[in-house]
Amino acid sequence: MEDRHTPHVDDRLRELGIELPGPYPPHDPLDAVVVHGGVARTSGQLPRNHAGSLVHPGTLGDGVSVEQGAEAARWCALNALSVLRVELGSLDRVERVLTVIGFVACTPGFDAQPAVVDGASRLLADVFGEAGRHTRSAIGVAALPRGGAVEIEVAVALRT
Repeated sequence: MEDRHTPHVDDRLRELGIELPGPYPPHDPLDAVVVHGGVARTSGQLPRNHAGSLVHPGTLGDGVSVEQGAEAARWCALNALSVLRVELGSLDRVERVLTVIGFVACTPGFDAQPAVVDGASRLLADVFGEAGRHTRSAIGVAALPRGGAVEIEVAVALRT
C-alpha cells in the first residue's frame, strides 16, 4: 500500500511559508487535544493569528465575505496543527487527517458553509498531501465563541 504521509511536516510547512500560530489552549477543564485509540482530536479552534487576535470576526452573510470566512477557516486549521504539534511532539506522527468539522457563524439563509470551510480543507491537503484528504461537515450556527466567524475541529489518525 502506498504511503500517503508527507514526511517531515515541518519541512513542508517551511516550504509553504507557513509559521504556525499559538498554540492557544482552551480554558480549564478542557484539553486542546485528546489522544485515544490511535486517534488525536482537537477541541474547536478559532481563527487566531500570531498575535492571538481573531481573524475576520463576525457573521457570514452580515459583513464577513465567503473569502474572508475561508481565510478564517484556514487560520483555524493552522491553530489545530499548532495544538496537535504540541501534544504529539511532531506532526510527523500524523498518518492522515480523518475528519474536519467546521462551524460557520452565519445569517439565516446563508448556504455557502462548504466554501468557507474549504479554507481549512485546502490547508490540510496542502500540508499533508493525499494524507490530508478527509471527511467533513460544514455547519451553519447562530454564533460562535468570542465572536469568531468560524470554528474548526480536526481528528487525525496517528502512526503506530
